Amino acid sequence: MSRIGKLPINIPAGVEVKIGEGNHITVKGPKGTLERKLADDMNIAVENGQITVTRPSDLKRHRALHGLTRTLIFNMVVGVTQGYEKVLEINGVGYRAAKSGKKLTLTLGYSHPVEMMDPEGIETVLEGQNKITVKGIDKEKVGQFAAEIRTKRPPEPYKGKGIKYADEHIRRKVGKTGKK
Repeated sequence: MSRIGKLPINIPAGVEVKIGEGNHITVKGPKGTLERKLADDMNIAVENGQITVTRPSDLKRHRALHGLTRTLIFNMVVGVTQGYEKVLEINGVGYRAAKSGKKLTLTLGYSHPVEMMDPEGIETVLEGQNKITVKGIDKEKVGQFAAEIRTKRPPEPYKGKGIKYADEHIRRKVGKTGKK
């Protein structure tokens, strides 16, 4: 039995969960509404303020989908109640970020500024000029947009310049040594 899949998901107050035809789930909460089509194979039930996910058999596919389905539903419930955020840091001389409306402008040592628009349902907040917080209710979209920002200038191992996650540790390398 899947250790994660068999855990029930508690539905907090103010959250409404609807399971439609073909396992189309809608979670509505104080921060917004999320919809997702989940695997038809899984049995999803809402009873006594809890969501339970069960699998029809012990086939390899069903075992794989069991924990995944439960986690996707759990992430939706957490998203509509608390939301998700990722914090990025910009390191480097002259590297900075600016925000105007929904447009994020990054100055990263290229000959041109890099401009990015906030996707729908995602908000970027600047703290100073070198800290970007990506916020939203969909965990997948928040992580994806944060990763896209990071790819514009990934951190390099010699001086640590670039965009990195706040909780990420960059393994530093020793530079060249001069000949005597």
